[in-house]
Amino acid sequence: MKIILRQDYNTLGKIGDVVNVKDGYSRNFLIPKRIAILATSKNMKLLEEERKLSEHHQNKDKRKAEAMAEELGKTSITAAVSVGEEDRVFGSVTAQTIADLLKEKGYDIDRRKIQLEEPIKALGIYTITIKLLGDVEAKVRIWVVKE
Repeated sequence: MKIILRQDYNTLGKIGDVVNVKDGYSRNFLIPKRIAILATSKNMKLLEEERKLSEHHQNKDKRKAEAMAEELGKTSITAAVSVGEEDRVFGSVTAQTIADLLKEKGYDIDRRKIQLEEPIKALGIYTITIKLLGDVEAKVRIWVVKE
């Protein structure tokens, strides 16, 4: 039976691929889970329209992310931390701390998008990478200073 994939599926292919599978597999698993639809001319036209709409939304989201990355590139934030003797930082500056500081500036960034190899444990100026969307990244400067 020929089907059209509506979403990426590891063993079969990518969205829009027309593949030939066993009847039972398509009727009992792929079609009920909305992973695939029957390969008819009507469904091919519908899928093409969905693909165009999806591409439009992806392009719109990418432009929005690029604009936000440009704004974030101009932004610098300051994290005031308490220090002990010899300027040793108590605790550390984590991705959650950076997300909270950005929220105060008006940017709602999820902490999981902030790329920190390890928490910041020293005073200084750091450049942090924020992965906004796919390959769109923003660089933010963070100043870690004494409280």
